[in-house]
Amino acid sequence: MKGIQIILLMGVGLISIVLIKRLRKRIFETLLLAILIAAATIFILWPNITNRIAQVLGVGRGADMIFYICILIFWLIVVQLWDRIHKLELTVTKMIRSEAIRNVSTP
Repeated sequence: MKGIQIILLMGVGLISIVLIKRLRKRIFETLLLAILIAAATIFILWPNITNRIAQVLGVGRGADMIFYICILIFWLIVVQLWDRIHKLELTVTKMIRSEAIRNVSTP
């Protein structure tokens, strides 16, 4: 086993521990996380698998395929965060408006 594999496996392990503690009661997210952890572990231990999958998909190297997938996941997260922030802004605006209307003093 190479040094980078040990570092990556330790990183996956630490991230897994943190996320599993946070997702304890969410079954779907925990199951998805377990699948991602298993895939990451397999790809770290046997990197040639990613090369084979990449060739089937028409990508030059497995590392490129993983990079492309990470870009897609990144944009998915950005869109979800943008949506969540937008909803929070609307909620805060409604709360401030209703509080301002309640505090209006009539002459």
